[in-house]
Amino acid sequence: MLERLTMAPPDPILGLNETFRNDPNPEKINLSVGVYVDDTGISPIFSAVREAEKIILKSEKTKSYLGIGGTTEFGCHVRELILGAEHPVIQEERGQTAQTPGGTGALRVAGDFLKHSFPESRLRVSSPTWANHANVFQASSLEIRAYPYYDPKSHMLRFDEMLDVLGNDTKPGDILLLHGCCHNPTGVDLTVDQWEQLIRVMQSCKLLPLVDLAYQGFGRGLEEDVAGVRRMCSRMDELLICTSYSKNFGLYNDRVGALTVIGKTSKDAVRSFSHVKKMIRSNYSNPPAHGGLIVTRILEKEVLKNMWKEQLDRIRKRIQEMRRMFSMSMKERDCSRDFSFMTEESGMFSISGLEPPQIVEMREKHSIYIVGSGRINVAGMSSSNMSRLADAVISCL
Repeated sequence: MLERLTMAPPDPILGLNETFRNDPNPEKINLSVGVYVDDTGISPIFSAVREAEKIILKSEKTKSYLGIGGTTEFGCHVRELILGAEHPVIQEERGQTAQTPGGTGALRVAGDFLKHSFPESRLRVSSPTWANHANVFQASSLEIRAYPYYDPKSHMLRFDEMLDVLGNDTKPGDILLLHGCCHNPTGVDLTVDQWEQLIRVMQSCKLLPLVDLAYQGFGRGLEEDVAGVRRMCSRMDELLICTSYSKNFGLYNDRVGALTVIGKTSKDAVRSFSHVKKMIRSNYSNPPAHGGLIVTRILEKEVLKNMWKEQLDRIRKRIQEMRRMFSMSMKERDCSRDFSFMTEESGMFSISGLEPPQIVEMREKHSIYIVGSGRINVAGMSSSNMSRLADAVISCL
């Protein structure tokens, strides 16, 4: 039977990364894949991660299976990182958390849970959204519809249109996928006031929020990046939050994520979580342990937690500096296009506005790799490649 198959198309992002690796140009620049790299082009291991691993190796006594949902300690630390220890959801024990293989694993478990539990509900996603969202939720057989989010011409949020569609083209029980912060691929986030308006629409239309929180700490700060999510958790009775620790702990290949289910009561949360665990059991059975142990050890030890926060602060400031440097570099070259919008955005990503022919030219003439949508990973910029990058963009424009 296998001979009947044709080659599946390569992933538009990871496939481009493979092409980058094979490019012999020593001055090549990768602005495609969503991995943080430092000024030398390396995705660094956090110092706190190294110290946590030393503790784990000394104290570890078994390689036995974890429970289906992972460890209780991991779940508690995840909820406190998102919400703060004093949040009513935590005080009232209205949340339950499953450790998952990465943020993508959390999204897939959430998709399976939602389709199994609420088969008539539709999933609304922002236009645009992370390219893999469609793959993940289509695999769960959810019906997906888009809502307006971003205007590529003005580089601004289409907020009024967004509220209009959500208020008039949804039905009770529909699921609303939201980016908690550092929207991928645009870098354009909701303000606190906009979160408030959106919450009122969700309450009025009885929508179920599903939050993808993959970049906490990469935007404005650990607390600032979840201000909207915390407000939503205070005002909404039910929601799901998918978190990733690939970025803010640098644990890309350890695949650490979590799915948190919040209910109106603690009993609702426990009952819902039983169905989440049923989905996990039929998928990967139980999560890998090592990455979750690292996150737990860092968050439970004040010295390691402070060490981690300091490095995360430096990463965030470097990303902000690269945005500023690129905008200034283009202005200094009297570029006909204004790139100052990038300095107002959050996180690693931005929509450059480059068209497909220009993106191809950037790759073929300059060995600069950008995905077809024009999304760029700002972290791929550095002080050493900025001048070459700016010159290449000017020549292609």
